[in-house]
Amino acid sequence: MDAYTDMALYKCPETTSLATILSSCSALQVQVEPLSAPHEGISVLSLNRSSAKNAIGRQLLRELQEAINTLRQERSTRCVIIRSMCKSAFSAGADLKERSTMTQAEVSEFVSSLRRTFTDLEALPMPTIAVLEGYAGGGGAELALACDLRVADSTAVLVFPEARLGIMPGAGGTQRLARLVGLSAAKELIFTTRVVSASEALSLRLVNHCVEEGRAMGRALELARDIAQCAPLSLRASKAAINQGFEVDLATGLKVEEYLYAQLIPTKDRLEGLKAFAEKRKAVYTGE
Repeated sequence: MDAYTDMALYKCPETTSLATILSSCSALQVQVEPLSAPHEGISVLSLNRSSAKNAIGRQLLRELQEAINTLRQERSTRCVIIRSMCKSAFSAGADLKERSTMTQAEVSEFVSSLRRTFTDLEALPMPTIAVLEGYAGGGGAELALACDLRVADSTAVLVFPEARLGIMPGAGGTQRLARLVGLSAAKELIFTTRVVSASEALSLRLVNHCVEEGRAMGRALELARDIAQCAPLSLRASKAAINQGFEVDLATGLKVEEYLYAQLIPTKDRLEGLKAFAEKRKAVYTGE
């Protein structure tokens, strides 16, 4: 059992009706909670549509976008963990039952919205970690790719099945997968639509860590706690430098790094880091 098992994932809003509370909580498909000590600075975003293995339909997508918009404004959050409340799946991908009822124009708009949402997730200023347990297919795999880090347990499998459905990865999969595993490996996975086990995903560098069944959330929390010890402005600047620099030539990337480093020089956190080092104590960062 991991360190997070006994922690509540969501606190219902206060109302005068218990029935209203239960109805409101059960209806939510995406839930966000900032954790308290010893996990302060970490927020957990949970996918909670277990009845459909977190298939991404209109409601889940809308709530995911709202959660991302909220997290973007969070100054106290230093790391975000994305996990599933369904043990057998991270996300089954697009809700194909719902998709079958859409017009061509609605399909086009939905996929565009999905792509924008995953891009917004990727652009969150703080580091993000996906916890993969069970099946992550199609849009579910693309959701994981939009995170900075991925931790899988031994039950996790990833697959890009779109070509067998007469479509292609359309929420960033063709681009992010190739950047992670290289052109040749990405083409093989997309062309063949074959299932990738957790251990193979690790060897392909598709995931950062592969752990025993049931331990993925615990490992993600360990990583998040290490991340949360760092200065929040430093984390944001480092993420921006890596992401922006990766897309340009080295000389331009170095200019990006130089610019972002300069933004940290006048901060209180930089002075606190130096003072804490000299005094041999843990730094207390405020994001200023």
